[in-house]
Amino acid sequence: MARFAKDNRVIFWEEPEYFADAQGTARLDIRPCAKTGVIVARPELPAGMSPQDEEHSLRGLLDTLMTTETGPLVRWYYTPMMFPFSRHIAAQCTIYDCMDALANFKNAPPELLSREADLLEAADLVFTGGYSLYEAMQDRHDDIHPFPSSVDVAHFNTARTQEQEPEDQAHLPRPRLGFYGVIDERMDLDLVSHLAQARPDWSIVLIGPVVKIDPATLPRHPNIHWLGSKDYSELPAYLGGWDVALMPFAINEATRFISPTKTPEYLAGGCPVVSTPIADVVRHYGDLAAVRIADTPDAFVEACDALLALRRESHAWRDQADALLADMSWDKTFSHMAELVAARMKRPQGWNRPANARRDGPHYDYLVVGAGFAGSVMAERLAADAGKKVLVIDRRPHIAGNAFDRLDDAGILIHQYGPHIFHTNSEDIFAYLSRFTSWRSYEHRVLASVDGMLVPMPINRTTINALYALDLTTEDEVDAFLASRAEPVEVVRTSADVVISKIGRDLYEKFFQGYTRKQWGMDPSELDKSVTARVPTRSNTDDRYFTDKFQVMPRNGFTAMFENMLSHPNIDIELGVDYRDVRERVSFDRLVFTGPVDEYFDYCYGRLPYRSLQFKHETVDTAQFQPVAVINYPEPSVPYTRVTEYKHLTGQRAERTSITYEFPSEEGDPYYPIPRAANQLLYKRYEALADAAEDVLFVGRLATYRYYNMDQVVGQALATYRKLGIGPVVEAAPEPLVQTA
Repeated sequence: MARFAKDNRVIFWEEPEYFADAQGTARLDIRPCAKTGVIVARPELPAGMSPQDEEHSLRGLLDTLMTTETGPLVRWYYTPMMFPFSRHIAAQCTIYDCMDALANFKNAPPELLSREADLLEAADLVFTGGYSLYEAMQDRHDDIHPFPSSVDVAHFNTARTQEQEPEDQAHLPRPRLGFYGVIDERMDLDLVSHLAQARPDWSIVLIGPVVKIDPATLPRHPNIHWLGSKDYSELPAYLGGWDVALMPFAINEATRFISPTKTPEYLAGGCPVVSTPIADVVRHYGDLAAVRIADTPDAFVEACDALLALRRESHAWRDQADALLADMSWDKTFSHMAELVAARMKRPQGWNRPANARRDGPHYDYLVVGAGFAGSVMAERLAADAGKKVLVIDRRPHIAGNAFDRLDDAGILIHQYGPHIFHTNSEDIFAYLSRFTSWRSYEHRVLASVDGMLVPMPINRTTINALYALDLTTEDEVDAFLASRAEPVEVVRTSADVVISKIGRDLYEKFFQGYTRKQWGMDPSELDKSVTARVPTRSNTDDRYFTDKFQVMPRNGFTAMFENMLSHPNIDIELGVDYRDVRERVSFDRLVFTGPVDEYFDYCYGRLPYRSLQFKHETVDTAQFQPVAVINYPEPSVPYTRVTEYKHLTGQRAERTSITYEFPSEEGDPYYPIPRAANQLLYKRYEALADAAEDVLFVGRLATYRYYNMDQVVGQALATYRKLGIGPVVEAAPEPLVQTA
């Protein structure tokens, strides 16, 4: 239990210690820490007290301690066993930090489950030590948050640079395979024995206290070395001398929900890991080259062989693991917990969420979070095709997401969040959207301001002739020119590789390097090859930006199209609201989530990197500002990336015109997932959580961390709906509104 007073003083109440004098008096040993200010309070009780007398004594000791404390109080429980004697203490916030399913452990007190139920009822916040435990408990509390294991990277990184090994390990022959931690019923001792016998030339090092099991049952082989307990500060020194780290956990009730801290600690120490199939290890680390999962004794031995070979081959596996560990600090875990506690403490004194909060409001079959393309398509299909009752919400005050358009003060239809141009090769997607809008034919053209000229982008024959004062007349001549400038790249990995290997460094620097640095906040050499691969180079004079079969704009704008899409009587809409607030007052059977997937999971692994945009909208007193809808500005000296004039897109006629300057930004709404290998690796961890969330559908660019075009989002949403297999109801299909004249 922790108590935070006005000066942030923390009192840590330990498990009681018992002394033999039955006539003795209960007392409290108080040990302040000069470095941290934490006060450790350990009750000392006479042995043989009845449970009632013990609880009475503990309550009295706690009351005496609390008489000197003032200020707001937080009760923070790591075990329900401490709740009965402290439940009367008034607190502004009560937290149950459930690190393990304690009732599943050997010799668990029979009253633990009932005390846990009482604590869950009293708790304002519940934290769980991992996602498996969160999934098991999420229906038992309305404000529960998962916190998988984190790691002190700096502490365990020292294992990589150890020069002197501990004396009791230094003499052991290599290879060495090790484990540290509590050795109890969670350890598969038969597996350890099998490993030692299968590879007698390996040294098996086991560090930690032996509890709740008979030491006589430990396997004893010449190459197994039981080194006993070590201090936390000593662990990197031992880890630095291991070739492979072991997690030989038994698969039983005690390990069903564990999220071992050892996995990231071992990896931070530069040591690959072999584990039995613990759910949270498989889920969060199973994709790493440095982690092998083995479900049989023989497979465990083979996995150790494979990782010993991996260490001899290269260190690339370390880079992959380090990228994953970069956002897993305990400091981030603390900061997130502190934010949740602070938010809870801001509520009015005495406020408590009613137990039936979710039942007081209306009930929906589906709650759809986000009124952009992904959410609106899902809502329309669920309502119109499957007959479901749907609530669509959005934290913005409007529908249509980033495609939202509006009339500005000059009466010009502008795109609030930058230009959106619809194009697709899919007849199905085009036909679906044609139910909700008629179209205006529009082929998008972009110019780039380069060397004082406006030239077509993507680069084509016209671009090259203008820049280099050439007169190339055939595609073969252009291909030969580009080939003469291309620089061979052995393995194309980055965006820079893509461009330089095809068209050479000069065109790369003129069109891509500066623009990409502004757009993404990093050099193309740091980004995945998919970024620049989206923009082709042409040998002909085709100056259209897209070449899709269907290139059109909604005749009355995107917002009008969304209004038609969401006009079904089965759809209710709430705007300017947050999902976390809405879920407290309405009930629903299933959730469609189109927001950032890391936000849904409370950023438990850290924030996924996104790039944002800032917009400067202007109206100018001229009928036409620029020759095409969009002009790109690749030069680093220009702070914006492009300027859009909307009348080209909409076909409006007016004496004035409206334009938008676009400024990429690190801060603001998430627009573009940043395509880097490390980011994808981080997303994979969130994806595993999303896959395990049975009653939640994750749809759209933010929810699946993909750089989708509009038509691709529509296609993903339609595919997601079809996979549900819940429609259609008997209903006449609406007549398409398609008109492209």
